[in-house]
Amino acid sequence: MAHGTASSMTRAERFTRSLVAMIEAPTPTFSFEFFPPKDDAAAEQLWEAIRRLEKVSPSFVSITYGAGGSTRDRTVRLTERVLQETSLTPMAHLTCVGHSVTELRQVVGTYAAAGVRNILALRGDPQGGLGQPWVAHPQGLNHADELVRIVKGFGDFTVGVAAFPDGHPESRTLEDDVATLIRKEQQGAEFAITQMVFDVDNYLRLRDELARRGSRLPVIPGLMPITNARQVVRMAELAGQPMPRAVTDRLERHGDDAEAVREEGLAIATESARHLLDEGAPGIHFITMNRSSATLEVFGNL
Repeated sequence: MAHGTASSMTRAERFTRSLVAMIEAPTPTFSFEFFPPKDDAAAEQLWEAIRRLEKVSPSFVSITYGAGGSTRDRTVRLTERVLQETSLTPMAHLTCVGHSVTELRQVVGTYAAAGVRNILALRGDPQGGLGQPWVAHPQGLNHADELVRIVKGFGDFTVGVAAFPDGHPESRTLEDDVATLIRKEQQGAEFAITQMVFDVDNYLRLRDELARRGSRLPVIPGLMPITNARQVVRMAELAGQPMPRAVTDRLERHGDDAEAVREEGLAIATESARHLLDEGAPGIHFITMNRSSATLEVFGNL
């Protein structure tokens, strides 16, 4: 899994690295997700995590895009800085929320000029939050497949999309989710990364149904090591994905023992990752919450 270091790999070489080739290779990919920091203290924590994770030579890292496009400028700056100052290959998230097509094209053009060539194209959550109706920008887009088409229209971009093993909050059936992914693939999406996976069987059902429908889209499962039970339960609810009882029961048996909850959470993440890789998942995408310790422990267990 040694993909190169700052001293052995030039920026130009990382510019031409193919995420798709890595994802389709026999060896699984390991990647990490960060979000733009809100202040100097958060930035210091983030860069400490990045430097620690850089040492294990991940396949790539992704930088999220805030609700309603609220972190657009910070996402762009952080992605550019990761490309320029580290040995990492960055992938920028981009959402349709609150943006006109003209603004979206400007963001993609900024990435192109900076040498960033990997984008995760997302519709994004409604501006009012989950449970609220989706309202597109008057000059914007309604669906992620439309954004994929725009990004691919710029030429030399590798484009990934989101997948929802537990079902998108607005979809009715697994078949709806599969049909949506196939539409994204038809517009040029080359891989998908899932929301947090807590139920491996749901991931496998989605992947197998895609294959049955003739899709060749690799689907990378997203995992988040649980270190704070309340926080993760809340995040799962906000994403419209209540955590499975099998997971919450294991966490709740430790009560208020924070260290025991953390150890149980790491064990759950390790077991899930091993199961996913044994079942042929192309890699694991770790949601880090801008901290490295728990992620590195699970990574080390693998």
